[in-house]
Amino acid sequence: MQKMKTRRAAAKRFTVTGTGEIRRNKAYKRHILEKKSPKRKRNMRKAALLVAGDYKREIKCLPYA
Repeated sequence: MQKMKTRRAAAKRFTVTGTGEIRRNKAYKRHILEKKSPKRKRNMRKAALLVAGDYKREIKCLPYA
């Protein structure tokens, strides 16, 4: 049986923590930043964890995670 392929788009966007959770970056940080408050932009820098509903779908894209 051949190796399973990792979906490269998912591999570039997500990292797996030591405990097996999937970490992602937050959206809405690329442009139109003038109207967003400094607090909001600062919080968008931090990584977030995937919620349970998304985890089930994304784990298929990262078979070796």
